[in-house]
Amino acid sequence: MDFFDEIWQTISKNRSRSLLTAFGVFWGMLMLMILIGLGNAMTNGIYGQLEGANMNYCSIGTNQTSKPYKGFQSGRSWEILNSDLPKVKQQVSGIKAFAPICFAGNALVSYKDNHETYSVRGVTPEFNQVMRIDLLFGRFINQIDIEERRKVCVIGIEVYKVLFPNGENPLGRNITCGSVQYSIIGVKKQASSRMFIGGNPDKMVQIPLTTAQQVYNYGEDLHSLLVLGEDNVDMKVIETEVQDVLKSLHNVAPDDKKAIWSWNMSEELKSINYLTMGLTALVWLIGLGTLISGAVGVSNIMLVTVKERTKEIGIRRAIGATPWVIMKQIIAESVLLTSIAGVVGLIFGIGILAIVDPMVNQMEVFFKNPQVSLLTAIICLLIIVLIGVLAGLLPALRALKIKPIEALSEE
Repeated sequence: MDFFDEIWQTISKNRSRSLLTAFGVFWGMLMLMILIGLGNAMTNGIYGQLEGANMNYCSIGTNQTSKPYKGFQSGRSWEILNSDLPKVKQQVSGIKAFAPICFAGNALVSYKDNHETYSVRGVTPEFNQVMRIDLLFGRFINQIDIEERRKVCVIGIEVYKVLFPNGENPLGRNITCGSVQYSIIGVKKQASSRMFIGGNPDKMVQIPLTTAQQVYNYGEDLHSLLVLGEDNVDMKVIETEVQDVLKSLHNVAPDDKKAIWSWNMSEELKSINYLTMGLTALVWLIGLGTLISGAVGVSNIMLVTVKERTKEIGIRRAIGATPWVIMKQIIAESVLLTSIAGVVGLIFGIGILAIVDPMVNQMEVFFKNPQVSLLTAIICLLIIVLIGVLAGLLPALRALKIKPIEALSEE
């Protein structure tokens, strides 16, 4: 207790200087907490967009060919067909499900006096398996709807709000899409994931694939194909193999990369992981840089303090104080000063994040839960102690070079 009392008296003798010095560490820790909290909020926001979505699937579609092949000229249009799917699944292993899509374009969707223009697309029951759709009312499209080419539909939540502003149960009601009537069998809930394939499903009318092909005269044409891979299977390999098989079935040059397009969710996830890792590293780099700049100020002030206490240190050395005692005294003062400032900065930073948290969560922004974990706070406290030791090390070594005889003779 006497040891810490002595340290506190030394610090409190120069209150203004100590406060100004501690402010640098306080500000550094405050900025570090806020930056970490905002970094976590952005990371949470990014992964929040993926919530509820499968991670192991890809989307594949076709473009015009860019190379001649087997007598066919370049610039040829081609489409994936219904008959291609069993052939692809037979030749490519690791596929869990296909979800073919047929885009029917935009149409004026109306019910009584309410109307708005929305996208219409044909899908199969497997689409629900890939995209994991949650329903507010009713059911999703099933195999009987596909086989019988029923004129039924599942509407998005935004479509429901416009067509049924009073919130009534819409199941069994007939809506008009363009010139065709469809019976509502389901209403999709608000999308938790923001990774949309072919448009926002909240603003879309989904009908059976076979119905879309028949009503809009698409024959067997498919405009895109979702491929869901088995768990723990490299989706990049499946993506490449599916593309190769489709090219072979339609006489497209194997090296014609422009003739087919794809979007791989697992690859996107890797990019997102790299992005969040880089963001975390940048946040820590900036925050620690600010904190270290405050520690440099502490070290400089401690050097001034050692200079002012030259005579005192000389007396202590003359009456038998060991080098370790002198070092311990200087380093302990530095650690105490930085620790107090750091803890206050940490508390203020966490307090600010706690105030901002509910505000951010209520807003439609790309941030979610700007908070700092307990483990991160403990690590920051340990860093503060380490910085305090390093900040006091140079002044302590300087104090050891003071010779008792020269110190006692100094005015």
